[in-house]
Amino acid sequence: MSGRSKRESRGSTRGKRESESRASSGRVKRERDREREPEAPVARGSPVRVKREAEPASARQALAPVVPAVRVKREREADEDSEPEREVRAKNGRVDSEDRRSRHCPYLDTINRSVLDFDFEKLCSISLSHINAYACLVCGKYFQGRGLKSHAYIHSVQFSHHVFLNLHTLKFYCLPDNYEIIDSSLEDITALSNVPPLRNYFLEEDNYKNIKRPPGDIMFLLVQRFGELMRKLWNPRNFKAHVSPHEMLQAVVLCSKKTFQITKQGDGVDFLSWFLNALHSALGGTKKKKKTIVTDVFQGTMRIFTKKLPHPDLPAEEKEQLLHNDEYQETMVESTFMYLTLDLPTAPLYKDEKEQLIIPQVPLFNILAKFNGITEKEYKTYKENFLKRFQLTKLPPYLIFCIKRFTKNNFFVEKNPTIVNFPITNVDLREYLSEEVQAVHKNTTYDLIANIVHDGKPSEGSYRIHVLHHGTGKWYELQDLQVTDILPQMITLSEAYIQIWKRRDNDETNQQGA
Repeated sequence: MSGRSKRESRGSTRGKRESESRASSGRVKRERDREREPEAPVARGSPVRVKREAEPASARQALAPVVPAVRVKREREADEDSEPEREVRAKNGRVDSEDRRSRHCPYLDTINRSVLDFDFEKLCSISLSHINAYACLVCGKYFQGRGLKSHAYIHSVQFSHHVFLNLHTLKFYCLPDNYEIIDSSLEDITALSNVPPLRNYFLEEDNYKNIKRPPGDIMFLLVQRFGELMRKLWNPRNFKAHVSPHEMLQAVVLCSKKTFQITKQGDGVDFLSWFLNALHSALGGTKKKKKTIVTDVFQGTMRIFTKKLPHPDLPAEEKEQLLHNDEYQETMVESTFMYLTLDLPTAPLYKDEKEQLIIPQVPLFNILAKFNGITEKEYKTYKENFLKRFQLTKLPPYLIFCIKRFTKNNFFVEKNPTIVNFPITNVDLREYLSEEVQAVHKNTTYDLIANIVHDGKPSEGSYRIHVLHHGTGKWYELQDLQVTDILPQMITLSEAYIQIWKRRDNDETNQQGA
């Protein structure tokens, strides 16, 4: 080969390499430009439009229904970085610089913890959307998204509020710079009862998150919100002195179909009965076979003896004949209970010499006699009368007493003000068990851990709660946001409405709280 031919060959090879180098550098430059301007729709959209113009009309029609779904997916994933983008940034050395920024954000001192409240529904204060909701940690408001033209982005630019929390992923971001903040001082922000087994069950979400429910079932929302409330109440890093149950109350309104409402005071016993049964059902429990944490903690059993009575207007001879029929013989059924209803004696209607109503008092054991298996009580219905007696056959770890203070008729609700005298500790219920099951129950002694009081008129009254602090053995009174110490002797002077008693374990000899 001549020298001229060799020079031409080398020149062509060198030109080819230079063209390849320029093409490669052009690709890198385009990738960098694409990263710097992620919101440029024209640059990315032009090739797609050209390609679609070449497609037949039938193909475009087939793609049309997919567009709304793609748009929703983009909204949900707009805040997350994809793996290819992370790889490109790693190649270009941007990960290290962003990591340094993430760990040294200059705006952390602008966070105002006093205005933060994560107890409300997680939706944007402008669009009312749940998708990609962020909390501004400077003013406490919720906004959607963090990309360009999003409500959170505009808020950060307009008010110079820079630190935001993704309410779903619990990651922190700085806007409008749009980088993740990594700082251990923010851990107290990410993690926001008195019956330990129930509390401990709901503190660990893994205990119930995999429970399968029918499609469209809303009752499981009650479980989720109650679990969230428990975790907020018992969070050791909680930076707030109080916790709002707003989301929990919203779930109650929804799941009870507005039977119980935030703006209207309801009856404590009615709510307790509904709530325990709703929790049990939402956790997959059934009336007879399948148990849940609710039945393990609160459910006991009893025998109910029932005897039908002849109509009181019948002649005595006819009554005597009817009593020998099988229909009027005593029957017995086994039944479960979540709480025991204690009946108060009728309050006196007369006044004393000082024109003041006499407030009667009754010992707790007198009204507990209803369950000794001997005491009979008459129950009347529209057509028939019955005699019933009750005997306990199984005592639960936590026993709830509901003292029946309200009597409803067609015209009004009347409240019985009778004071129940009860000891705070050492209430032994062995005598209320049938003889054959007494040997099975090694522990039948209970201590009071919570006392709910109703004050005032039936329709205008208010509630107070007395709770025992386990660590110190002290009693506290709670009413709304007010918490005060209270002497145990003062608790027994209140109009108790609902009580929770804890059964002692083998090694417990002193009063134990929850």
